[in-house]
Amino acid sequence: MNELFLLFEQSPAYFYSTVTILGLLIGSFLNVVIHRLPIMMEQEFRAEAQEFLEIEQQEQSAYNLVVPRSACPKCQHQIGALENIPVISYLWLKGKCKSCRVEISARYPLVEAFTGIMSLAVALHFGATWQCLFALVFTWSLVALTFIDFDTMLLPDSIVLPVLWIGIIANMNVLYTDLTSSIIGAMAGYLSLWSIYWLFKLLTGKEGMGYGDFKLFALIGAWLGWQALPVTILLSSLIGAFVGISIMVIRGQDRNIAIPFGPYLALAGWVAMMWGEQINQAYLTSIGL
Repeated sequence: MNELFLLFEQSPAYFYSTVTILGLLIGSFLNVVIHRLPIMMEQEFRAEAQEFLEIEQQEQSAYNLVVPRSACPKCQHQIGALENIPVISYLWLKGKCKSCRVEISARYPLVEAFTGIMSLAVALHFGATWQCLFALVFTWSLVALTFIDFDTMLLPDSIVLPVLWIGIIANMNVLYTDLTSSIIGAMAGYLSLWSIYWLFKLLTGKEGMGYGDFKLFALIGAWLGWQALPVTILLSSLIGAFVGISIMVIRGQDRNIAIPFGPYLALAGWVAMMWGEQINQAYLTSIGL
């Protein structure tokens, strides 16, 4: 691996293009994860409920991230390899199914392009290092969680918990922070939002956020340390407030509209990973410290 890093260091253009292409390919896979993982969770919940209620379960066809093959939801035309090239296939097909010509959602190429651009940004920031490799995993995970939460208001444990532990393992080698700060960050991230949740519920009788948000904040703390939590929660709150107010203005003055908080945490956590130290330093300088 070190030899590969050395090769990338000697040829930055090759490194950046490789990471960008990899990001586009991962973005294509993330589209599958974003669509299928919530369905897989629903099937699992239903099976557990039926087992608990002692209801006979009907045999179902295999459904996971690999099978069945991706197909057009209208005509069931199976997507071939040439139709699955990130971004390019969408443009080549003019945004329509090759068989029935029904329109394909523009979100698929947008997720691919977004993932590719963010991957390139990570490569430019960290260079050909172990930090870059782990930061790419962090980035891709946040992209998946962001869109799943937007769609379903769920933050799957099957993504959050493994990535949280990967962050702690990475910081055993002090990639982003020291191990103590990583562990404290995970605990402080979870308990801080957990405390706010219960305080808000006691005062209003309503649930202001879900348990998935606690775990996601713990994940960010595990990767970046407790020092990154204040800037992350501040940025996510500002972004969330702006988006929330915008949605109320567009849809009407309904304050009861449920808005997922996970995407704003994810975006703020990614910004904190990239420029958290500079943001903290700028703030301290602005107040004369």
